[in-house]
Amino acid sequence: MAFDGLFTRSMSKELQSLTSGRITKIYQPNALEVVLQIRAAGQNSKLLFSIHPSYSRVHITDQSIENPADPPMFCMLLRKHIEGGFISSVIQDGFERVITFEIDSKNEIGDAVKRKLVIEIMGRHSNLLLIDAKNDVIIDSIKHLPPSMNSFRTVLPGQQYVAPPQQQKIALTSLSDVELKEVFSKQLTAKDIVEQFAGFSPLHANELLHRITTTDAVTACRQLMNEIATSANPTYVEQEGKIYFSPTALTHLSGAVTNYGTLGELLDRVFFARAKRDRVKQQAGDLERWLQNELNKLKLKQKKLQKDFERAQNLEQFQLYGELLMANLYNFEKGAEFVDVENYYSENAETVRIPISPRKTPIENAQSYYTKYNKAKTALIMIEEQKHKATEDINYLEMLTQQVQQASTKDIEEIREELAEQGLLRIRQAKRKKKPTKPEPEKFVSTSGISISVGKNNKQNDYLTFKIGKRNEVWLHTKDIPGSHVVIHSENPDEQTLTEAAVLCAYFSKARDSSSVPVDYTEIRHVKKPNGAKPGFVIYFEQKTLYVTPDEAIVMQLKK
Repeated sequence: MAFDGLFTRSMSKELQSLTSGRITKIYQPNALEVVLQIRAAGQNSKLLFSIHPSYSRVHITDQSIENPADPPMFCMLLRKHIEGGFISSVIQDGFERVITFEIDSKNEIGDAVKRKLVIEIMGRHSNLLLIDAKNDVIIDSIKHLPPSMNSFRTVLPGQQYVAPPQQQKIALTSLSDVELKEVFSKQLTAKDIVEQFAGFSPLHANELLHRITTTDAVTACRQLMNEIATSANPTYVEQEGKIYFSPTALTHLSGAVTNYGTLGELLDRVFFARAKRDRVKQQAGDLERWLQNELNKLKLKQKKLQKDFERAQNLEQFQLYGELLMANLYNFEKGAEFVDVENYYSENAETVRIPISPRKTPIENAQSYYTKYNKAKTALIMIEEQKHKATEDINYLEMLTQQVQQASTKDIEEIREELAEQGLLRIRQAKRKKKPTKPEPEKFVSTSGISISVGKNNKQNDYLTFKIGKRNEVWLHTKDIPGSHVVIHSENPDEQTLTEAAVLCAYFSKARDSSSVPVDYTEIRHVKKPNGAKPGFVIYFEQKTLYVTPDEAIVMQLKK
């Protein structure tokens, strides 16, 4: 992956479409992301800023991100200073990964003021800053950097803004044809290009070297930089399990290639699932740990029950010893530690040595083995019940773990509520009680225009299957694999819709990263919930099975 200086150059060009746009709304979904809603050229666009250490980026997004009920302080500050303002320019600093949005806004008394919103895309050092353009003083930033942490610059409210130190590299576009020939007359490696030229990551350095092998250096350089400047061909490549992306074709790679219309669509594809997963992880980390701890306890209990079960299976031996002792009461006396008796139940009538307690009389020893037999008999029944319950609980918690891993922030709250209703988890009472809301399964639309609903947790699954879905509509679920309930809202869907619904079913299951996932489908009238079953558990019959491979690109395409 490479959101390098060249990609930043392409992105700054694409974001020029927002100039003269009005900032109508500002949201901060979490501590590392800010979304501006901008009205420009007669349409609304969502501009996403992320300073996540692994996914730092800025781009126009089509994805919806859930927002907290109470906006964070930085969000409130942005609303105060730039909401209602107009973007006058979008500027990249050379080939650095820094983009500045200059904004014409108004202060509290209506006077015109100029503000800058600066995003620095630098991995774990990424930051988003609001600056007073008049004197370049920092109003605030998401991350603060005191002098004790950085001697080069201080990032605190009221401090003068100092840009990150430049790398003092050569801009490839500044070289003449003669200079380019001279530079590339030497045998350069990808590492040499990264160290000498501004904006290059190893990905684009390797791409340039590959192009030089098929044409002359000057043509290759000019062509690459022109494609970067115009975002000619936003490209997504998946090769050997790794993902690569670029604003231009990556001819040196041989993996599966997908092209997109804009860089925003490309980055939505690259970061859609991972960024969503990370947002949920911030809110559900404690829930995941709790689920894992409970699973570990249950699996340990299951092992102990199995050992107890194996011990209890000796009950027939206890009964035999008791009966043999009763038949030989007069052959031994109190004080002996064992007794040898003939096993008259055996065809060979071999001699059996039975351990006995020297403190007990012969009849007490016999009664002792009868007592052990009765306890073992009772224990077997109880252990079987406990083993069955432990297996059920493990399946239930594994299903919840899978749902948490694929949930949205709203789904997480419903999972917490479900656990509280089951008496498994206590949740803090909010100061303001929320009105009870109906579960909302996620909605998709097939290529044929047929509506498809997906339950993302057990509450949504039950509500979708038994409340929303109609008797003759098609219901899908992964075969013997924890996953979502999926309903096609049609009594006779076409083959393509059925396949797309099955892809959704496999994607929102524990088999997301597998291939040829078996998916059962039947009519809803053949789906039943057993009495006393846990949320989300059903039985079904009259099903057929088809095999599909989960595909994130198809999921994004079907999202309503």
